[in-house]
Amino acid sequence: MSQGIVTVAYIGASIMFILALGGLSRPETSRRGNFYGMFGMLMALIATMIGIVSDNYFVLFAGILIGGSIGLTLAKKVKMTQMPELVAILHSLVGLAAVLVGFANFMDHGTDLIGVDKTIHDVETYLGILIGALTFSGSIIAFLKLSARIGGKPLLLPARHWLNLGLLVAAIWLGTKFVDLSAMGGGTLPLVLMTIIALAFGVHMVMAIGGADMPVVVSMLNSYSGWAAAATGFMLNNDLLIVVGALVGSSGAILSYIMCRAMNRKFIAVIAGGFGTSGGTTASGTDEEAGDIIALEGAEVAELLLDAKEVMIIPGYGMAVAQAQHTVHEITRKLRDKKINVRFGIHPVAGRMPGHMNVLLAEAKVPYDIVFELDEINDDFPNVDVSVVIGANDIVNPAALEVPDSPIAGMPVLECWQGKTTIVLKRSMATGYAGVANPLFYKENTRMLFGDARESLDAVLKNLD
Repeated sequence: MSQGIVTVAYIGASIMFILALGGLSRPETSRRGNFYGMFGMLMALIATMIGIVSDNYFVLFAGILIGGSIGLTLAKKVKMTQMPELVAILHSLVGLAAVLVGFANFMDHGTDLIGVDKTIHDVETYLGILIGALTFSGSIIAFLKLSARIGGKPLLLPARHWLNLGLLVAAIWLGTKFVDLSAMGGGTLPLVLMTIIALAFGVHMVMAIGGADMPVVVSMLNSYSGWAAAATGFMLNNDLLIVVGALVGSSGAILSYIMCRAMNRKFIAVIAGGFGTSGGTTASGTDEEAGDIIALEGAEVAELLLDAKEVMIIPGYGMAVAQAQHTVHEITRKLRDKKINVRFGIHPVAGRMPGHMNVLLAEAKVPYDIVFELDEINDDFPNVDVSVVIGANDIVNPAALEVPDSPIAGMPVLECWQGKTTIVLKRSMATGYAGVANPLFYKENTRMLFGDARESLDAVLKNLD
């Protein structure tokens, strides 16, 4: 395959990736977006294997076979509730790939670059390994936190900001040493030391971020993985890697900004140690002696729904865990058949990952036109007769507005308590992922429906006939 055909294939793949991002921006077009992304990646792989690779085909195809088998297995086995941690662990692989490619490129002394070109190439190699190592270790910690293998509380070391600053200064100093020594045929020691520092920084950065901030962490690491890929592209002089890395890096950065804005947080403040952690606490109040709760059965919930004219359903992580979205759709259909107006209120960070709830509702064929974002729906709660909160906690927590020193203070939440009646489906009175007690459960107009979300909703559905 000629270089011209490879270039055309890379341009086509780039267009497919851009279309993929556009398609993934809306639930209605997300399937199409996924198809564009897969087709673009297939074009890129074929063009690279035929037009770029000239040796070691056995290793190449063995790697494709192993990696493809692992990916196919994960796609079949991983549940929607495990998607956030899957995304995190996949980001770590991108970071690790950048580190390995960077070291392999550095150890390949066959390059004929000299002078300024050599310096630029060394800087590209250094940055690729730096960003890759940070992404790798940070993503591993994010995976462990999201999968509950380690606690979600932030680890706030003394003088942590000075520690971060020291690591940054050390990385810059080692970078200058690496460039100087690489020009003379050395540079291994500063490169290895920088890699260790970057790995440590990735661990410390994510460990210092609390559970409530993890959606921002996921999107931030997505951005880092893109920039690592872009740096690798510069290192290998591969235009497609540069374009794809820039697309992923910039879109991840934009998403991180949107997430922080949705939570009324400053991005730098989140990365520097997580919001709400300056006081060293992660909970505001406890469940003990917080007030009385009123528990209902499925039949009573069904009666309240049938008497309502306006119903708001607020899905959360508990709905995903119970895989209750199909039952929710059936309840919605029956209520709408009875001329009851049913709408869905979605918080931007519901389900630990942006778009998590939208994907589940789309899977259950809930109509797109009755699903609304927080800023579209929050002012309507005073007119809502019944709000049904399905396994959500932090996103409906009044402490965000009522408790100034709460870890989630200032975060926009769905103000369902402003309606006439709120029904909360939960397994227990446990706190949410942010570890914050929820005063909503004890408000006079709140009713609790305890149990597995799907079983509870099945009981409600049976009583709607």
